[in-house]
Order: sequence, then C-alpha cells, then structure tokens
Amino acid sequence: MSNSISQVHSAVQTLTQSSDTLFLLLGAIMVFLMHAGFAFLEVGTVRKKNQVNALVKILADFGVSAVAYFFIGYWVAYDANFFASAETLSAGNGYELVKFFFLLTFAAAIPAIVSGGIAERARFYPILLATLFTVGFVYPFFEGIIWNGNLGVQNWFESTFGAGFHDFAGSVVVHAVGGWIALVAVIFLGMRKGRIRAGKHTNFAPSNIPFLALGAWILCVGWFGFNVMSAQTLNGISGLVAMNSLMAMVGGILASLLAGKNDPGFIHNGPLAGLVAVCAGSDLMHPLGALVTGAIAGAGFVWLFTLLQNRTKIDDVLGVWPLHGVCGAWGGIAAGIFGQEAFGGLGGVSFTVQLLGTILGIVVALVGAGIVYGTLNKVMGLRLSEEDEFSGADLAIHKISAVNEE
Repeated sequence: MSNSISQVHSAVQTLTQSSDTLFLLLGAIMVFLMHAGFAFLEVGTVRKKNQVNALVKILADFGVSAVAYFFIGYWVAYDANFFASAETLSAGNGYELVKFFFLLTFAAAIPAIVSGGIAERARFYPILLATLFTVGFVYPFFEGIIWNGNLGVQNWFESTFGAGFHDFAGSVVVHAVGGWIALVAVIFLGMRKGRIRAGKHTNFAPSNIPFLALGAWILCVGWFGFNVMSAQTLNGISGLVAMNSLMAMVGGILASLLAGKNDPGFIHNGPLAGLVAVCAGSDLMHPLGALVTGAIAGAGFVWLFTLLQNRTKIDDVLGVWPLHGVCGAWGGIAAGIFGQEAFGGLGGVSFTVQLLGTILGIVVALVGAGIVYGTLNKVMGLRLSEEDEFSGADLAIHKISAVNEE
C-alpha cells in the first residue's frame, strides 16, 4: 500500500515539474517574441536609411545578452552557474534551465529598450560592448537585490517598514532600469543632425506606420507572457494578473488616444506605457486601479515625449525614457498606491518602500550606465561620423539598404 502511495506521489511530482517547465518555457518563448516587437517598433519609427540597422541591432544585442547573462549576469544576480554536467543541469525536467531562458529574455530587454533611444546615429560594435556590460553587470546587480534578496536590502526594507520592495514582473527591475540606462546613452550621443533648423526643433516623421503598429501589437500580445508567466509555476498563475494587464493596456490606449489627438505613434505606444506601469503591481491591484495606472502612464508618456521632442536637446528617438524609464518608475510607485487594501488591492505593500526601491533602481541605472557609456564614449566613441549618419546606418554599417529601389 505504502509503495503504491509512493508511486502516485512520485508521478504527481513528475507531472508538476514537467508542467511547470512547459509553462515557463511558453512564457520564455512569448517574451522572446517581444523582441520582434521591439525591432518592428523601431523599424517603423526610424527613417528608411536606418531600418536594416534597427533589425540587426536588436538580434545582435540578443546574442550578446545571452552570452553575457549566461557567463556573468545570472551568476551576479542568483549566484548560480551552468558549469556542471548535462545530467545535473537537466534534473527536474530542466526547470532551472528554462528559468534561465525566461529571465534571459527579461535581461535582453535592456539593450532592446536602449536601442530605440539611440537609433540612427550610434556606432554598432561599441553599442554591442555596452550591451555586454549592462546585461552582464548593471542590470543583474539590481535584479539580484530585488528578486534574489542580495546585499540584504530587501531584508532591511521588511524589518524597517514591514514590507519588501514589490515588483512582480519588472516595472522597475526591467523597464525603469532599461529606460534610465537609455537616457544616459542618449545624452552621450547627442541630437541627430538636422533636428534643429533655423533655431527650431524639427521632428522626423515615422517611416512606416504599419511596421510601427505591428511592433506594438507583438509587444502587447507577448506582454501577457511577460506578466502572467512571471508566476514561474502553474500553481502560482493568477487571472488577476491577466485582467490587470488588460485593463492597464486599455487605460493606456484610451489616454493616449485623447492626449495624443489621434496620432498613430502615440496611440500605439499608449498601451505599451500602460503595460510597463502595471508590471510591478499586476498581482496586487484591483482592475480599476490597473485601469487608472495605465491611463496615467499613457497620458504621461504623450506629454513627456512631446516635451522632450519640442523643448529639449534630449533626442530620444522612440521615447524609451518616457515610456520605460518614467512609466516604469510610476509603476513601481503605483504598486504602493493601488496595491493597498484602501484602494481595493490585496495589501502587503508599503508606499515608502516602493518609492525608495524605485529610486534605488534609478540610481543603479544612472551610475552603471554613466560608467559603461562614459568609458566607451571616451575610449572608442559611440557616435557615427557625420558622413555616415547622413548616409544612414544601413549603408554605413551593413552596406545594404532596406529596400532595393531598382
């Protein structure tokens, strides 16, 4: 009898492990697909002479990110490595390997975010080196603090304020960090040639609205893997996360529609702003709180991107600092507001901690990016020559254009 019970228990355990592995693998594939969304969003926004570069850069960045995270970043964040036999690594249906794949797709989002900000005037290989260092060191340093309890920061938050920093799917860990890293890179690169004419700002129109829209749609769909599957196990899956992701996305759409005055670029970035903002508290908020969170993010993105483009010398091509950096920071703080029981949330979160943790993420991003991009800019130079920028990154770097006009 006891032997039969043991066999049943073993079978259930095996089924659970294999189900969790498949669940997380599907999540990893969905987030991996999001990188196609990043690529086409950039392709549709930049001028035609820089479209090939946008596609190549995103894919090359993913390759560099995978190597950097495999050998360095995962070890920095989780004190784990893969220097063991294949038999050891594949234990438990290889769940830990799939977990790495899933978390890698998050890490690789950092250079994908940066890519949109620095488009049309960045040199190719210095930027790939920057990817190596940001994914290998800067991002996993903060990732480990928040998601693995490194350096005792989370313990201090809990003992001092009664709650740790809550970031379920990466509003701050991924998006804010990526967006603030991008801001530093954008400042080092400076404005694109031709943006200032006769003392006034000139905006370059998107080259291909259908590609821009395709990128936004791919990102929106993949985001449900990004958020829902951050549970990492079937047992932890929550319909609340899916519903809140949906409502925040809708809030971003409607707010950007109104604030952006029907502009297709704003309308397709609005849902992304809402999804960025809801990542942190998607497992805590009431759907109405998620709707408000997304709406504030959508309207805020339109306002801040317009301000940057028309009033400052910060030439952020896709608006990745407003979209990911600022909306991601808002998401970290919003989790401390709409996650409270008083606002219909599940509770167990501290506004003070959410504010402090968000600030910490921004500081890590700014300091880390300042070191990485500042050093590379001094040693190698980050920007294309004026002649190459005029010709376009496609011909200057890849020796081919996106469309053969012959």
